[in-house]
Amino acid sequence: MNAITQIEAIKIEANNTDKLYIKVAEQFRSLIDNGYFKVGDRFPAERALAEKLRVSRQTIREAMIALELSGLIDIRTGSGAYVTGIKNKSYNSPVVGQGIGLFEIIEMRYILEPEICALAAIRITDKQIKVLNNIINEMETLDEDAEVFEELDNKLHLAITEYSKNEAMKESINWLWKLRRESIFTNCIQAEIKKQGLCIDEHKKIVSAIAQRNPERARIAMKVHLDNATTTTNFEL
Repeated sequence: MNAITQIEAIKIEANNTDKLYIKVAEQFRSLIDNGYFKVGDRFPAERALAEKLRVSRQTIREAMIALELSGLIDIRTGSGAYVTGIKNKSYNSPVVGQGIGLFEIIEMRYILEPEICALAAIRITDKQIKVLNNIINEMETLDEDAEVFEELDNKLHLAITEYSKNEAMKESINWLWKLRRESIFTNCIQAEIKKQGLCIDEHKKIVSAIAQRNPERARIAMKVHLDNATTTTNFEL
């Protein structure tokens, strides 16, 4: 009996507070532990897994990231997710995963940041535009340094938030970026940046729209950026 037939739709119990992606990851881990997926095997496509489990593709993606961080699989961009087994033999935790999930953070950012960009485009000063352009210039001098890029990415987004001149939004975004920095997925994000390259063009479009004081273009540019962030880890063929 093959592995795909062993996958069951995730049933959510009212009193169960486990994250959905953790439940998915645990099911995949069980299949690996029981030999349905063997070392070297490629996982089925993201779409097929989502349909089989009746969950979103984002949930599958986040579960796969958790499994990769746990050392159970290797996600190869443009190729797929492959079983590696447990690299650390002393590892005895189910799967890496706790607190607020990566895609939950992105989802809230998607609600707030496009509107923050629109406000910044209306309220920004010439001096502040120069600050944003200077950050972009710093980004362009990087040589695929994911860790430094993360710092500049953080600096740019927080600067835009400050220039929106809305303290409630500023505090909310500061909190979200704090969660992102402390997230167990941060190292995985940096690894994906190294694999796929720095998304400087997306940031340039955001800054350009703000500099032109065009709130609608700024809003759309940020939405596109965050849409792409949800598909950074892609193991579909």
